[in-house]
Amino acid sequence: MRKLFFFFLATISESVAQKHYDGYQVFEVNAKDKVSLEVLAKLQNEKSDVYDFWTEPRIANRPMDIMVPPAFTANFVELMQTSDIDYKVKIADVERMMEAKRKAKPVIHGESGTRSGAPRVSLNWESYFDLPVIEEFLAELATKHPNLMTTSVVGQSYEGNNMNLVKISTVGSDKKAIFIDGGILCLLLTLMAIVTPSLQMGTVCGRKNRRPNDGSACIGTDMNRNFDFHWDEGGSSDLPCAETYNGGAAFSEIESRIIRDTILGIANQTMVYLTVHSYGQYWLTPWGYTADLPANYDQLYDLAVRAVDKLTAVYGTQYTIGSSTNVLYVNTGPSDDWAMGGAGIPYAYTLELRDTGKYGFELPAEQIIPNNLETWEAIKVVAEDVMAM
Repeated sequence: MRKLFFFFLATISESVAQKHYDGYQVFEVNAKDKVSLEVLAKLQNEKSDVYDFWTEPRIANRPMDIMVPPAFTANFVELMQTSDIDYKVKIADVERMMEAKRKAKPVIHGESGTRSGAPRVSLNWESYFDLPVIEEFLAELATKHPNLMTTSVVGQSYEGNNMNLVKISTVGSDKKAIFIDGGILCLLLTLMAIVTPSLQMGTVCGRKNRRPNDGSACIGTDMNRNFDFHWDEGGSSDLPCAETYNGGAAFSEIESRIIRDTILGIANQTMVYLTVHSYGQYWLTPWGYTADLPANYDQLYDLAVRAVDKLTAVYGTQYTIGSSTNVLYVNTGPSDDWAMGGAGIPYAYTLELRDTGKYGFELPAEQIIPNNLETWEAIKVVAEDVMAM
């Protein structure tokens, strides 16, 4: 990839005490009409501290996933029945699924391995890893490939976790760039690199950061509702307990401000912004704030189609392509809208990776490599187009 930069911003989620989910279940529900949809929307707004909506209740006749704690299962089922909302158990034991991910550990080589030339941190690409292991691995890669890769810490999250920026390039700083970030939402964070196999990490599920909200017992802001482009124009909540709480002001959060400042520092050379989330298998374009399309939507869509075609060719995984509002729902204050409309980056996309809901945010570790391999084929198409711009 001569004459091209890759910037990867690893915005790892806050490190909270490990929570266990014994007895938690994920229900798939389907609101058949506007009335039942309003029931679910009210439940999300008033009981977001109890029920974890993995899918937004925005469109009738579209399945959505809700994680329910054991103490509230009976109440939830009763509400679905009295409201005539179709429901079924999709994940019977969330803790068992998460425990399977916890069991796989990285292989740490001792000092003798380091002296013999072996890497100190060896990752098997079939497990999820925590922040210290990820940072050590990135540092080792940068040391081994100083002419290709550099790392830096561009700031700290509210709880003091590093926000790591990785730059991959073979040439000077005046060339075109692709900026990829992951970690704003609960996601499967993917680093696609040209010097090493792809690396994917999981985080604790949750849309929000960990900063307390003044005057509320509920913690956190939805980071993908906090960017200053048509902020708070619908598609977010002003209620601190809501999962889509927008923070009370654009760029109220240290994490979104650091992302903003990092992107603006290289915006003049950045041609593409990609933000990697899970889940749903969507390749989304702006805008989130309106059903209207960007002026360059035809070009955005054409590139997305060609990228997804290559992705699908690997394992047959199907993605839906379109603007956020028209494919999913109104979403104001997302990072991709701001990257295009605020920072002036010509191409911006949100990638919602595997799957379509069978596992949701708890994608099994054995899907890490297939997920990365197919996504990297799509990224390569985007990079080739950037080269020709």
